[in-house]
Amino acid sequence: MPKMKTKSSCKKRFKVTASGKVKSGQAGKRHGMIKRTTKFIRSARGTTVMSAPDAKIVKSMMPYSR
Repeated sequence: MPKMKTKSSCKKRFKVTASGKVKSGQAGKRHGMIKRTTKFIRSARGTTVMSAPDAKIVKSMMPYSR
């Protein structure tokens, strides 16, 4: 049987942690930062762990993730 293919969009945007959670970039930081509060900008640094229902969708497109 041939290897299953991972969706290219998923492998560029998401990482799966050792415990099986899905990490993604923080949403809402592309443009319009002037109108955002400083608190929002600070708290939206780095990455975040996706919610379980969203992570389930992403994992279905990444066949070799845990």
